Formats: sequence, structure tokens, C-alpha cells
Amino acid sequence: MKHHGKVITIERHIIEEERKHPGASGDFSGILRDLTLAFKVIHREVSKAGLVNILGMAGRQNVHGEEVKKMDVFADEKIYQAMDHGGHLCVMASEENEDVLQIPDQYPKGKYVLLYDPLDGSSNIDANVSIGTIFSVYRRVTPSGHGTMQDCLQPGYKQVAAGYVVYGSSTMLVYSTGDGVHGFTLDPSIGEFLLSHEDIRIPKRGKIYSVNEGNYRWWYDGMKKYVKYLQQEDKATNRPFSGRYIGSMIADLHRTLLYGGIFMYPGDERHPNGKLRLMYEANPTAFIVEQAGGRATNGKDRILDVVPTSLHARTPLFIGSDEDVAECEEFLQGKRQLT
Repeated sequence: MKHHGKVITIERHIIEEERKHPGASGDFSGILRDLTLAFKVIHREVSKAGLVNILGMAGRQNVHGEEVKKMDVFADEKIYQAMDHGGHLCVMASEENEDVLQIPDQYPKGKYVLLYDPLDGSSNIDANVSIGTIFSVYRRVTPSGHGTMQDCLQPGYKQVAAGYVVYGSSTMLVYSTGDGVHGFTLDPSIGEFLLSHEDIRIPKRGKIYSVNEGNYRWWYDGMKKYVKYLQQEDKATNRPFSGRYIGSMIADLHRTLLYGGIFMYPGDERHPNGKLRLMYEANPTAFIVEQAGGRATNGKDRILDVVPTSLHARTPLFIGSDEDVAECEEFLQGKRQLT
């Protein structure tokens, strides 16, 4: 769907996409309309975060024992409040909450499930570094009424939509419903997300790698060798790669999607499963990157095939350009050695 000289809002884009699928219920446009309202409210607060007393710690820890920033709490509540009454969802789950989030009794229950990370990278807020929101939508598997843990614990390949928002120099929403990846930039003067990046494709190969090298000494052997390989000079394979690591996962992922290369958060001797959450970070980004022609793995298996065992399960993640991630897997699995 190419648009020349037309201004396409995200709502119009979704409605046009739904028209391609006879029998579409319009639920998606409802879900995305409600979500984008929350994103606009979060954008407004994030963009003036330095001016208001919303900065600093909320004085409590989340389920992972991490200090919760006030902005995390704010974003978490705004998304829940935007989504609890629309009648599209039967249950939600958020990275900030230990258990599933039920839809209040007085509201209708729908056939979809929403999982979200309200504010990824929020430890960077005080330094004015890009942060983001990540979300993922599944169809419910239970028959009716309140949704359950079973509705939330589905493998990533069952996602029917996923996306993320980057609150940066501009606020951008990237999403996919399984039919390509599209990017929308918020025009704050009219309060609309406008189509700015149609049908994003990740390059087959990049020349940027993104990883926290401060953890090098705890990495497993294959990981050490792969990064050494990327640092070697070899004109034929475009090496050495450049290192870029922002430390806001969604900002690093967004750059990787647009420019190519590989983002890695490996497991290591201290954290064998890494630190990223399968349901809130790895699955939605893997869905998007695969839709854009890329690849996502935990080092052994495709991320989207992993069957989750708990709401907050962690996973190693290697994601980005198809050929770069495939090469990384060969090193991780010991099939390739440094020469």
C-alpha cells in the first residue's frame, strides 16, 4: 500500500489494513486507538520529565527487585487505564506487575490479550536518553469471561500484533500485525501518529554490533570469540564492525532495525538466562524483526518458538540482520572458531 503525498494517520492505516481481510472485526483498530492514546500521554510526560517532580524513585521495588522510577509507575497505570474498558481485552500483563492484570468486573471482556513493558530503559530517564514502551497482542485461548495466566503464557509465534514506541528526538511507533512492519512518527502539534516509515526492511547484513562489553569477563567462550571476530579487520566481510550500545534496549533495537547489524544480550556465568524478559521484550521485538526480514534467537532456538514457563521468564537474545545473527549462532554453538 503506497501512499504518495497523502498524510496517513495510524488509525487510517489500520483500517485500510483491516479492509484487506474480510471478516475483520475492527478489534485491532480499537486496540491500537486505545494504545496510541496512552502513548501520547506518556510522550507528554516523558518530554517534560525534567521539569516536573515526576522524576526520581517511587520509593519501592518492582517484582525483579529493581528500583522503580516514578515514570515507570505512571506509564504502567496509563496503559492499563487506556485499555481496561474498551471491551477488546480479556486480560493484561505488565513487566512491572508480578501477576496478570484482570479487566474490572464492570467492563466487557474481549478476545485479545495485551502484554507490555511500560517504560523500557527508564534507568536512563534522568540522562535524557531515549526510552520506550513495548507491547504484544495475542488471541485468548480460554473460552470466555476473565482471562487467565494460560492466555498470557503463549509462545511468541502466536502473537497477532506487536510494536514499540521510542520516546526520543521524535516519538515513533513501530508495529506489525504480521503483514510487514510500519513506522509512525508523532506530530505533537496535531496529536497524531503519521506514517513515516512504510514497510521497513532490515538489511540482510549490517556492520554495527550492540552489546554490553562490560560483562565480557563473564561471557561464555563462543560469545567472546564472536565479538573478537567482529573486531578483526577483513575488507571482504566488512569487518571490523562498529560498536554501538545505548543501554536502552528499545533504542538499540530500533537502530538495529533501521540500519542492520546485531543486538545481543547474552546469558553469562552470572546470569545464564541473560536479563531480558521473554514475554515483554524478546517476543515482541523478535516478531517485528522477523516481519522485517531479520532473525532472532536465544543462541539455540528461534525466540518465537520458545514455550514460556512463567510470566517473567528471562532469555538470552541475539537479534538483527539475518546473516549476522546466523553467523553469531555458529560461534555460540561452537560450529565456528576464530581464524
